Amino acid sequence: MPTALTLSGSIRKGSVNRMLQAHMGRKLEAAGVTVNAIDLGDFPMPIFNEDLEPDNVPEAAGRLAELWRTHDIVFIATPEYNGGLPPLLVNALAWISRQKPSPFRHPVIGIGGVSSGKYGTTWALSHLRESLSKVGGLVVPGLLGIGPDAEVFDEKGDFIEPAIIRKVDAMVHDLTHITRG
Repeated sequence: MPTALTLSGSIRKGSVNRMLQAHMGRKLEAAGVTVNAIDLGDFPMPIFNEDLEPDNVPEAAGRLAELWRTHDIVFIATPEYNGGLPPLLVNALAWISRQKPSPFRHPVIGIGGVSSGKYGTTWALSHLRESLSKVGGLVVPGLLGIGPDAEVFDEKGDFIEPAIIRKVDAMVHDLTHITRG
């Protein structure tokens, strides 16, 4: 059975990106995938600084990298901060990018985000796709840029709009059918 790791670039309570993470987890489970949802707050790491290497690499970086290596799928839900990625996610990716063997070379990766704006994190997702691709990540073609957030979820945390539901279904399909061979 395939396995998926899901995470959010936001650790704030009530985060719409954590809602997206949970929603994608439910959809992947319904597709027959075993899902491991994590909270980046459980992986404390100082701000990345090469001066900390090699003697003071945070233990959490190794644990997080190993999770990436041992799952077939990784789904990242991220907010957009000032047109870019949140510092929490940037820092986590910087630390795990230094781990050997590369944690980016095994899983198939899906990306998405929800924001209060009508562009739905598309600038952040573009940056994330480019960054992950440059370190060897295989990011599925679609992306879930969803917004405005006040209008997308029902009371159960499911999407309301048919176009978003189709995008989610397409991403689940791609994540469960695209492999590294």
